[in-house]
Amino acid sequence: MTTLVTAPEDHARGYTPPSRHRRWEPLAATVLIVGTAVAYLLNLSSNGWANSFYSAAVQAGSQSWEAFFFGSSDAANSITVDKPPMSLWLMELSVRVFGLNSWAILVPQVLLGAASVALMWRTVRRQFGPAAGLLAGLVLAVTPVAALMFRFNNPDALLVFLMIAAVWAMLRAVEDGRTRWLVLVGVFVGFGFLTKQLQVMLVVPPIAATYLFVGPVSVRARIGQLFVSLGAAIVAAGWWIAIVELWPASSRPWIGGSQNNSILELTLGYNGLGRLNGEETGSVTPGGGTGGGSMWGDTGITRMFDSSQGGQIAWLIPAALILGVASIVLRGRAPRADARRAALVVWGLWLLVTGLTFSFMAGIFHSYYTVALAPAVAAVVGMGSVALWRAREQYWTRLVLAAAMGATVVIEWVLLSRSATFVPWLKVVVAVVGVFAIVALLIPRLTRGRLATVAVLAALFAGLAGPTAYAVDTIATAHQGSIVTAGPNSGGMGFGRGGGRDDGRGMRAGQAPGGQAPGGQAPGGQAPAGQVPGAQAPTGAMPGGADGGGMGGLLSGSTPSAELTELLAEDADSYTWVAAAIGSNSASGYQLATQDPVMPIGGFNGSDPSPTLAQFQAYVQQGEIHWFIAGGGMGGRDSGTSAEISEWVTANFTAQTVDNVTLYDLTA
Repeated sequence: MTTLVTAPEDHARGYTPPSRHRRWEPLAATVLIVGTAVAYLLNLSSNGWANSFYSAAVQAGSQSWEAFFFGSSDAANSITVDKPPMSLWLMELSVRVFGLNSWAILVPQVLLGAASVALMWRTVRRQFGPAAGLLAGLVLAVTPVAALMFRFNNPDALLVFLMIAAVWAMLRAVEDGRTRWLVLVGVFVGFGFLTKQLQVMLVVPPIAATYLFVGPVSVRARIGQLFVSLGAAIVAAGWWIAIVELWPASSRPWIGGSQNNSILELTLGYNGLGRLNGEETGSVTPGGGTGGGSMWGDTGITRMFDSSQGGQIAWLIPAALILGVASIVLRGRAPRADARRAALVVWGLWLLVTGLTFSFMAGIFHSYYTVALAPAVAAVVGMGSVALWRAREQYWTRLVLAAAMGATVVIEWVLLSRSATFVPWLKVVVAVVGVFAIVALLIPRLTRGRLATVAVLAALFAGLAGPTAYAVDTIATAHQGSIVTAGPNSGGMGFGRGGGRDDGRGMRAGQAPGGQAPGGQAPGGQAPAGQVPGAQAPTGAMPGGADGGGMGGLLSGSTPSAELTELLAEDADSYTWVAAAIGSNSASGYQLATQDPVMPIGGFNGSDPSPTLAQFQAYVQQGEIHWFIAGGGMGGRDSGTSAEISEWVTANFTAQTVDNVTLYDLTA
């Protein structure tokens, strides 16, 4: 039995220690966890290859152990993806067991989602009881951006799970002061680094500051334990970094996203400080700013509530801030090493640090990044709601609960109003039920006995109806491409939304101007060759159709026809690469269709100096590349070595067109 540090005034404040033996809890937890997994599995195949950039790397890693280790985009190991490979490893192992298909790639993400909800329940429950744990897990499960990313093959699903695990381990250390828990924190952080590099560091300051303040051992011991945790993180991530850096560059793939073929450069530049200051070398656009001159949107304190991010994550942020502060105040003069206050502080700091970083970072920022906020919001709402409810005999706690409910109703009204055609009656129902919940919270007799159950149910409905509706819409809608968003169109960035959704300009996302289907799509609405049956056309196209239809582009994977796929696969065993294309997304669809290596010239953006013109010419002279596929990259606007290669090919080889795609036979 774990002993929790409690304050003598807990009972005087109306706080009742949570029972550890509730007959209803196992059933409720099972319904929550299994229900989350089942809900996330529904309509999963509609996402097809999801982000084909990563799906192509999964295909490569399932064929080549070298590609598996490095995270290569192709099995011939020309270049890696622009992230470390840990999230790919889970999907690649699944594909090695079950074969290459959409489910084998996406089911590991669903399992990570269910595991994250389960770990959230267990972590919050430990200090605040079953009700708080179940509420926190439920909030995480119905957060729209979580419902999106736990069904998608970006690295974020594994990252979120590891961040929650790191907090869980730290809170265990707060209980008994054992160093082994801090070692485990370091391992989880290190694995998070191998998943998405420096983004995992957002949780490190909250963890370190909280343990330094509330750790049950001496200050010197706490500092020593944190250094041990740092060492564990370095070892957990550093072994792979060291191998990649020490491996001869000539016999490994180019590090995608870097300009100097260095994982350290990628870490500190494009995926590191560049994301904060907007100076990502190799990026396709300048960083953001208050002047609105960036495709990534304006920075500022209201960024998480704007039309791009609001529907993803903002529903309960005001309530979390209100409840978090009030709950810490409620702890009052509890001992320094109070486990409940420690939980409130670490999750609250996670919310503040991550929220402020996302709000003011000037570099590349996508709405789905906000999934890293979801666990903090869920935990604080779960803990704060239950703690203040138990202390509702004090009138100030009632006022706080009513204020949190009021803020939630207002933000739901605003967010639901941005999607005028999406269940337009819902905001009215939320407002009516929310007002009833506020009144009930302010009147003591309405929060006692059976009436208390009615008040709680009303508050739950009013607080979760909006995000749940968005989550249901997210599950029901296909999502494909490099930039995806949850829920219905709310007037934000007009690209990368779910398949088949109007993008605000009178055409479907991913649809070419004039109402035509994306290039390469078969007549009659059939899926193009290489695309998973039942999946809609990719939805990551730039506004205005800048990405080249079936050839793919910067943000959307290519969708080759059956005729083109057959041509590319002809005599595939005679070549190292059956084709080469500008940009990883353009190459990805051809690779997934043929299941043979396709060289992605220039990596994701088409701007990496790999291969050089001389290297490409040598490959061609040695007969290693069969076809060159024109277009791709930044809508055909190649730069650097990509432009040099394109110019050399067009000047020296004869073009031919197959299903509106221009190719050059490099063996002719």
